[in-house]
Amino acid sequence: MPSTTINPTRMELTRLKGRLKTAQRGHKLLKDKRDELMKQFMDVIRENRSLRRRVEEGLMRAHGSFTVAAALMSPEMLEQSLLYPKQSVELDMTFQNIMSVDVPKYEFRTSSQDPGEIYPYGFAQTSGELDDAVDAMSQVFQDMLKLAEIEKTSQLLAEEIEKTRRRVNALEYVKIPEMQENIKYITMKLDENERANTIRLMKVKDMLLKEAIEDRRAENARAAKVFRASGEAPQEV
Repeated sequence: MPSTTINPTRMELTRLKGRLKTAQRGHKLLKDKRDELMKQFMDVIRENRSLRRRVEEGLMRAHGSFTVAAALMSPEMLEQSLLYPKQSVELDMTFQNIMSVDVPKYEFRTSSQDPGEIYPYGFAQTSGELDDAVDAMSQVFQDMLKLAEIEKTSQLLAEEIEKTRRRVNALEYVKIPEMQENIKYITMKLDENERANTIRLMKVKDMLLKEAIEDRRAENARAAKVFRASGEAPQEV
């Protein structure tokens, strides 16, 4: 029995069959999209794991070097050395489409390509450990930016996977079974109406045939009476 009131007509049956065909095609496309999104998501997760490990190792190296430099230099000298950076960075963000999901792509460039520009201080009053710390931070910066890009991508893909999964489940367990049940109901109603019409036609045919037989018998009876009255043998009609 359908959950909603529907009109059991052939036009409604044709419309529901068209909707069912479209829903089944959409269900297959959404399942393919979900599977491909899961594949892309797993690739991103594996890349994120290795990149996070590399970033954590680089940050640990930089932190260790800064700790040694802070022990060897006075706080005032350390703060003064890092107070005015010489190098500036420009960050550009574009978008890449992955299965209808726009994920960010980060790119940065420095104002100078000279590797020595990353040190905003002279080497006379600072320790070598500070140089190692600044160099480690400059190397890990690009990995950190890539990690931010990968984590945002994984977040957007996870949200799209969840939305696609809900749509697939809604079609598979709600919409398609409901339309199939409605089609079954309308088909049964139409078959029942057709059988009822056939029975009515047969009854009408039987009534007409019975009426024709009775008319023939009455006509034969009248003919026999006329022939008896005229003295002639009645002829079979």
